[in-house]
Amino acid sequence: MSDKRIRDYHITIGELPCGPRNAITDVPGVTVGHCTIDTPEHQTGVSVVIPAPHNLFAHKLPAASYVLNGFGKTLGLVQVDELGSLETPIALTNTLNVGLVHDALVDYTVSRCAKEGIPVRSLNPVVCECNDSGLNHITERVVTKEHVYEAIHNASADFEQGAVGGGRGMICYGLKGGIGSSSRVIKLDDKEYTLGVLVQSNHGRTADWMAGPHAMGKRIMEQGGPAQAAQNLPKIQPADLDKGSIIMIVATDLPVSDRQLRRILKRASVGLIRTGSHLGHGSGDIMVGFSTAYTLPSDEDAEVIQVPLLNENSIEKAFRAVAESCEEAILNSMVAADTVTGYQGNTRYGAGIFLENL
Repeated sequence: MSDKRIRDYHITIGELPCGPRNAITDVPGVTVGHCTIDTPEHQTGVSVVIPAPHNLFAHKLPAASYVLNGFGKTLGLVQVDELGSLETPIALTNTLNVGLVHDALVDYTVSRCAKEGIPVRSLNPVVCECNDSGLNHITERVVTKEHVYEAIHNASADFEQGAVGGGRGMICYGLKGGIGSSSRVIKLDDKEYTLGVLVQSNHGRTADWMAGPHAMGKRIMEQGGPAQAAQNLPKIQPADLDKGSIIMIVATDLPVSDRQLRRILKRASVGLIRTGSHLGHGSGDIMVGFSTAYTLPSDEDAEVIQVPLLNENSIEKAFRAVAESCEEAILNSMVAADTVTGYQGNTRYGAGIFLENL
């Protein structure tokens, strides 16, 4: 994968400072792991966001989701929204592997709980998806339990971005999409808090793509002129419709309720739209978020528990943080991705090729 990020092309998104990695793992305790499948027929895989090192089933985290456009097959959001909590890692994969990845998360959680003496009668894995059939022979469903376990085993604060894991076969604005991340740091009462976003990008109409102030999609659609020929840029297969989906995972150590978290999630749409998305009919635009500020123990005996809570009058900073992080995460997913040729010889080019001559 490319080590480059959008800032390497002298494009800075927003005004808030980033965390040290400029990634979702700047939120303490959060790790990300991938398992990538790369064959001529199969360009796919699985990525796992692990919100904390402790057993999430025993010590759940406040969580929420928000669906902008529901053309998607995500599992687990009904209970997340009803109870406001998360009890497993979050997995990202392709559309037709959701069930198999769900089964693997069940096995993983049940096995961990058994080792720790924690009884389990039911649990709610969260699995998100985008359709990678443009580059992957998706109906063969090659992601297995072993791939999910490998992604969990590989989880780290330092993780690859681009065409890896669940992002391997994704296409964004007609170019190569995939996994991207970014973070922002905000200060409240003289204490710093972090908000990070990880995306699986697989959406967008080519002509609409914006990279900061640059209308890159329009430039690409003008290929064939003397300037483009002189730059020796490849001719792409443009995406004519805004379809394909994007998953936006938001993590923060802000002490927020699930209701406040849902309000924050909604503002990820600002970053999505700033990259050019019009939230098309065929695009599943889905957000899932959690806070690590406190836990909700499953074995708590007290009938009333107390948790810290953000003053609603200070939530504005989090709105800006999530918008900036989401926009930059999407752009990072594109520039970190190398060119990939997959199923039936289809090729999608990494966005960096088109940004070199800005």
